[in-house]
Amino acid sequence: MGQAMTKNLVAAGFEVVGHDVSADAMAALSALGGTRAASVAEVATRCERVITSLPSAAALQAVVGELTARPGITQIVAETSTLALQDKFDAQAALRAAGIEMLDAPLSGTGNQAQVRDVVVYASGNPAAYARFLPVFEGFSRAPHLLGPFGNGTRMKFVANLMVAIHTAAAGEAFALARKIGLDPDQTLAMLSDGAAYSRSLAARGEMLAADAYTPVRTMSLSLWRKDLKSIGEFATEAGCPVPVFSAVVPLFLAAVASGFGHEDTAAVARVSQALAGHSRAPGVEG
Repeated sequence: MGQAMTKNLVAAGFEVVGHDVSADAMAALSALGGTRAASVAEVATRCERVITSLPSAAALQAVVGELTARPGITQIVAETSTLALQDKFDAQAALRAAGIEMLDAPLSGTGNQAQVRDVVVYASGNPAAYARFLPVFEGFSRAPHLLGPFGNGTRMKFVANLMVAIHTAAAGEAFALARKIGLDPDQTLAMLSDGAAYSRSLAARGEMLAADAYTPVRTMSLSLWRKDLKSIGEFATEAGCPVPVFSAVVPLFLAAVASGFGHEDTAAVARVSQALAGHSRAPGVEG
């Protein structure tokens, strides 16, 4: 996501200063026209508006610690990661104590979609801060939205990802059935894409499902997806809302990781349905 945002923001005329703990990510930043910063603290001294896109709550906590460690010019942070709601509130409180406004602004869309600005911003928080950040959101997204009080962005992302989980597992199951009964996978994809079964989730993963090949990752790895599944389940439990269909598909994703496919795309959940149908394969073997 960070690389895609950098690419599109540079193309939109923004000067992008970035930092990442990954040397490969920093090299990509330079290649895309961004400017390297030696630390998060350096970013804070050079940028009034900061975007965070992070894999874990621990990473967010570390970044917030650096942003607040010493005075900088950062005034607004747009937090685009998918994390537990309490982690977002904790980060907001720490930043606010340092005089920095935070927007909760997770993204709906895959890494591939982000490359072509086909992601949606679910922003929430201070309307004035959102207005100041809006040109940036428009620079890397298809459609930014302000959803109300801080936290509503993450709430909406959980609702959206609940459906993505169900759609992805359903698509994997459908292709397992199609293979079991001898239908051509490519024709199956064409027919599903042209009928009532079509979804943006299928559009993002359909080619992988038809080829039965799930690397390189196009949406998100199964290992990273586990974090989102856990957050959605905990959020629904705290809200007192039964989610039986979502609860039924989570074990399929966990089984895919346990079977050695954690490094593959979320679409590799189809491997579990294939195994149940009698098409088990060795981990890492592509079709």
